[in-house]
Amino acid sequence: MREHRRFFLGTMLAGLALRLFFFVYFPAITDDSRIYADLATNLLQHGIYGQTQGTQIVPTDTRLPGYPLFLAKMFFLFGAGNFKAVLLTQILLDLMTCLIVADIARRLVSARAARVAFLLAALCPFLANYAAAALTETLEIFFTAVALDCVAAALERMKQGVAGNMRLFALSGTAIAGCILLRPDGGVLLAGVALYLLTARCFDAGTRRIMAVAVLSICALAPLAPWTIRNFRTLHHFQPLAPRYANESDELVPRGFIRWVKTWIIDYASVEEIYWNVPGDKIDPEKLPSRAFDNSAERDSTLAVINDYNVSQQVEPSIDARFGTLAAERIRAHPLRYYVELPVLRAIDMWLRPRTEILPPDIRWWEFNDEPKYSALAVGFGLVNLLYLVAAAWTLAQRRSAIRWVGLLVTFIVLRSVLLLTLENPEPRYTLECFPAVIVLGAALGSTKQVP
Repeated sequence: MREHRRFFLGTMLAGLALRLFFFVYFPAITDDSRIYADLATNLLQHGIYGQTQGTQIVPTDTRLPGYPLFLAKMFFLFGAGNFKAVLLTQILLDLMTCLIVADIARRLVSARAARVAFLLAALCPFLANYAAAALTETLEIFFTAVALDCVAAALERMKQGVAGNMRLFALSGTAIAGCILLRPDGGVLLAGVALYLLTARCFDAGTRRIMAVAVLSICALAPLAPWTIRNFRTLHHFQPLAPRYANESDELVPRGFIRWVKTWIIDYASVEEIYWNVPGDKIDPEKLPSRAFDNSAERDSTLAVINDYNVSQQVEPSIDARFGTLAAERIRAHPLRYYVELPVLRAIDMWLRPRTEILPPDIRWWEFNDEPKYSALAVGFGLVNLLYLVAAAWTLAQRRSAIRWVGLLVTFIVLRSVLLLTLENPEPRYTLECFPAVIVLGAALGSTKQVP
């Protein structure tokens, strides 16, 4: 940075301007944001980690405490409900993430790649967009970058024969704990780093390998102990993370409906138009894609269930069972489609879709029936996203030898993508945690330094 201070300062200011643009024109306060804010406010004002239901505050474990604790701190410092302070703080954290990503590239590739990585991170419109959204993504990406950087630093010190590596593994585990306390899927990072350390050739002794993974895992999982104890004492059940469907213990999960959705859903548009509407809103049969039916008889059966659901807009056990029957029949007829084809297509949609889900462009961007400027924005975001991914993929195909410990990045991306195969709701934001690794790989594209 001392040698290229003008570059880093100019890029930092450009990154700040980009994030302030989203902050001013497209701040995102979503339904999830309000849930987190309610938890934070109740914790701050009443000492209860719970949601407001009427005139009562009911303890809950539907959301992990990481982001509500962050909001509680912001509300304590700047006033209850002050989302502007929250978003500005996230912008600063996101700019720090850019510096950390650059440091990862410096350690794994070269000083030149570090500058490229900093440029790619600072001007990444997706990171900038989510920095202006009261959601977990910015903090999750920050802790992911810190964890990867600490591991990279530890491996570098090991190669140089310098002591003190276990402290860096401990710091990495602590950062992973931050990821897990924000979102349950943060544990994928722990699995990715641990798997790499157990299989990498960078260790000259098995005991050091095991000790590194043990230190990493203990520091990552220990902070979950107070949360688990709290859930057992307050809610009387064992819950070390959060429920899979963010439901209360006495709340019915429409598993039949969810399984039916998984027999046809591919793209994010169906998440907004169908999946999120149940229960509570009607299902519009016209929004269902043609792949939701295999024949006319199945279409009639499906529409009959939907019509009955639309009467009360509640997934009663009998209706849920009928959705489950439809799902079972479709799975029995096309198991390969259900277990392989559709999960892969959902993962592809999450990776390649224009990341405009919290921006004005229509979710059916490919129909081009939106305002021209928003259609252009969707296409532009899609092309930028594709460029990032192509650069990373090209590096892996042509320049793998230019990256030290490339398996660390690849293992994390692969495991994260495998997790995405299990989800029924293909939301593009679920791939953003991989972008520190994607950016480092892309920054190595033009590197001339070869690493044995």
